[in-house]
Amino acid sequence: MGTTWRGRERPAPVPAVLALALALLATGCDGTPDDGPAPRPSASSSSSGAQSAARVCAKPEPGPDRAPEGAVSVDPGVVGDLAAKTRNSPAHTTFWLMPGRHRLESDRFSQVVPKEGNRYVGAPGAVLDGRGTNQYAFGGTARDVTLSHVTVQDFAAPHDEGVVNHDSADGWVIEHATIQNNSGAGLMAGDRQEVRASCLRGNGQYGMNAYKGDGVIHDLVVEGNEITGNNTGDWERRRPGCGCTGGVKFWAVRGADVRGNWVHDNRGTGLWADTNNNDFLVEDNVLESNDGAALIYETSYNAVVRNNTIRRNNWVEGRENTDGGDTFPYATVYISESGGEPRVEARTDRIEIYRNVLEDNWSGITLWENADRFCNSPANTSSGDCTLLVEDTDRCARPGIAKAPLYADCRWKTQRVDIHDNRFVLDKTVVECAENCDRMALLANYGTYPDWSPYQGERVAKAVTLRQDNRWHDNVYVGPWRFVAHDPSRVLGSEAWRAAPYRQDAGSTFRAGEGG
Repeated sequence: MGTTWRGRERPAPVPAVLALALALLATGCDGTPDDGPAPRPSASSSSSGAQSAARVCAKPEPGPDRAPEGAVSVDPGVVGDLAAKTRNSPAHTTFWLMPGRHRLESDRFSQVVPKEGNRYVGAPGAVLDGRGTNQYAFGGTARDVTLSHVTVQDFAAPHDEGVVNHDSADGWVIEHATIQNNSGAGLMAGDRQEVRASCLRGNGQYGMNAYKGDGVIHDLVVEGNEITGNNTGDWERRRPGCGCTGGVKFWAVRGADVRGNWVHDNRGTGLWADTNNNDFLVEDNVLESNDGAALIYETSYNAVVRNNTIRRNNWVEGRENTDGGDTFPYATVYISESGGEPRVEARTDRIEIYRNVLEDNWSGITLWENADRFCNSPANTSSGDCTLLVEDTDRCARPGIAKAPLYADCRWKTQRVDIHDNRFVLDKTVVECAENCDRMALLANYGTYPDWSPYQGERVAKAVTLRQDNRWHDNVYVGPWRFVAHDPSRVLGSEAWRAAPYRQDAGSTFRAGEGG
């Protein structure tokens, strides 16, 4: 999480409905659903009174054991039955997948292309199996499609592409589904998509990639899901700095409710909102035992993060960076160049983080701003993107960028972040760390690049630390917490953190010692 820790370029998925993809689709079946790899053991309760988590993957809700009235039955023993019946039936048809293992044709582009308003409902034991051959399960641009009570597994989507709703069509509902053991992303997202009570498990890159290649996603709901064991392909090692992994990745999503999910044991980050997201509500989730941060909110705006249980995250990545000699405060909740902005409409004009329990993570919350990352800067790893306040990136150049309003508006600012009424618990004997796992941080780097940047020197570090209305207050700390202010070299105890010039954590309580 240093000055160049997260480098991202937007993915460019290939449209699924190509000439080859329009070949005849086929299905067949044998056997029973594959439960997939079991997640690593995780705590289900907390000494701090944290909420427990539902286990959607272990006990998925079964679908109807007979065809709903008016539904078209799909026979897993007939090759091509699902695809053919989809093609030959009108829009708004309900399909009932009979028990068994359904297969597509062997062509890698074979897939189901729904029509508007179609519903796909699985019987107990209904599986759509890509056999490691087919790239996509459901594609196309039809709106308002529903998929429920079906297991979708073993599809071979390319990097940055998804298996279900490959083309990010709008209005899809995925509920009581199991999407597992696929490469790429288990599913993509479009406007008004709802993902509820589903198991997103063991996928090669993401459980879900909320990305729409031609624009913005509005009004996304992710509720009551278990999101576990994703990024089996370990893409951050294969492509260092790609910023292309996690349980769920959100790109340019405007309006998202992420609630009541169990996000655990993912390789890398649990939930990651990256580049011009806005108006997020992240509440009542259990985020635990992810190798990296539980939550990253990056170059984005206006969010509420409340009533979450966040425990045992960032042990792998935090330890690796410390062992490599990096002293940056790698965080479990990482707010990077993100803040409240009243000019961007949302339910709040701040980033509010409150009433959460953070227990035995590798460090706590870091608020970071990269002085060298702004619109039109070569150091902007969100290539081609600018803030939501400047439409023309080319305006962010000298001499105009050195003066108002561009001086402020060309930069994603970590500002108006309000952190209060949280409980931070740390027992170093549990985390098994000697140093660098005990940090809260509010800081920036020394601006150096490019040579025409108006943000060189300590300008950004002073602004983010003292002038951009970032506040901790009325929290409870248990354990040996330390605080980083201004830059990574300035490590403070609680008294210095609360004193001038920082004046943080007014009304907070501190109990030293190892956890509790």
